[in-house]
Amino acid sequence: MRRILIVGSGQSGLQLAHSLLDAGCEVTVVSARTPEEIRSGRVMSTQCMFHTALQHERDLGLNMWEEDAPKIAGVGVSVAGPDGSRPIDWLGRLDGYAQSVDQRVKMADWLESFEDDGGRVIISGATVSDLEGFTEMFDLVVVAAGRGELTQLFDVNHERTVYSEPQRALSVAYVHGQERRPEHPELPAVRCNLVPGVGELFAIPGYTLSGPCDILFFEGIPGGPLDVFEGVKDPRQHLDRMLELMRTYLPWEHARCGGVELTDDRAVLAGRFTPLVRDPVGRLGNGTLVFGMADVVVANDPITGQGSNSAAKCAAAYHAAIVEHGDRPFDEAFMRATFEKYWSYARHVTAWTNAMLQPPPPHVLEVLGAAGEHAPVADRFANGFDDPTDFATWFLDPEGAAGYLAEAAGGAARARGGGE
Repeated sequence: MRRILIVGSGQSGLQLAHSLLDAGCEVTVVSARTPEEIRSGRVMSTQCMFHTALQHERDLGLNMWEEDAPKIAGVGVSVAGPDGSRPIDWLGRLDGYAQSVDQRVKMADWLESFEDDGGRVIISGATVSDLEGFTEMFDLVVVAAGRGELTQLFDVNHERTVYSEPQRALSVAYVHGQERRPEHPELPAVRCNLVPGVGELFAIPGYTLSGPCDILFFEGIPGGPLDVFEGVKDPRQHLDRMLELMRTYLPWEHARCGGVELTDDRAVLAGRFTPLVRDPVGRLGNGTLVFGMADVVVANDPITGQGSNSAAKCAAAYHAAIVEHGDRPFDEAFMRATFEKYWSYARHVTAWTNAMLQPPPPHVLEVLGAAGEHAPVADRFANGFDDPTDFATWFLDPEGAAGYLAEAAGGAARARGGGE
């Protein structure tokens, strides 16, 4: 029986732990907090998970809130004009619904169920020196804690890392009382609102400790008008500041928020981090190796909503590789080969995310405009959140975009002409 230690109790670490436990491994998870501490803590993310990532959870029986959480059926894009108008405003339909479950709910329950199913949990803030002792007790040590000193074990890969500083100032609030968009009141959807030169606001239907909710998420260009949350300690002041910014830059979203209240007094979050890619192999002082996963080694800005989705897909990829490896040693060659297989997918997420942090080039503006004219374009964009590899052939490629938009326009013309 393989003995696996996973340091970290987030999406990737706990999903991998459950899947390896099901596969007959002896699995130990190191969590910095108890389930009770997770539930009573601050919100951790905005996590909107799309069909493929959700299916990984279903396959493991971890979809505990599927019937309670809102089923997100679309992704909409609005671009703000200087006069408060919306020159671009459309909705793309998802082939399979998405869902967003507060990680305080999910990780606390997953941690408890892991232990109930026979896994071992150690409550400790693991340090590098702790890992040196652990490596003698386990066949493989996986680091899935994306913050703290353990990330320093993994060198930055400068060939794959584009930015050297944060590209957005982030602010989040979980609320009750937000009204649905009047254009589609029957259809829960993620709304992506772009304010050129200022930043973005995402409105996401979600599920939290007190039931269904909505998540308001600002991404502000550093130093700009949305970068005003540093030092704000009072949760209500945090929400009031978000609402005032919505009133100024996104009045159509502010109009939905006349009756909003925070879901709880720990339902706000602010911060920033630098997107980067790290080497997946960490070497301890005693010469032994540890294996990094998910946002430990590929940390993207949340502008494309891929953090939890990538974490789920990384956990699935690592699970498959570990099981397939059998009784052979988990050496450096194994770690690098496993990561590179995951990177063959993750590189598309990174390329798309990095592109979205920059002012849109002309062909992207053409795509966003065409999506308002042709539903198939809007739908393809929306479903790219589930499979970002699709963006490489059109959204990120000017020639590919031109060819696809011409094809979409031709198809629309033929439909209007009765198929001639």
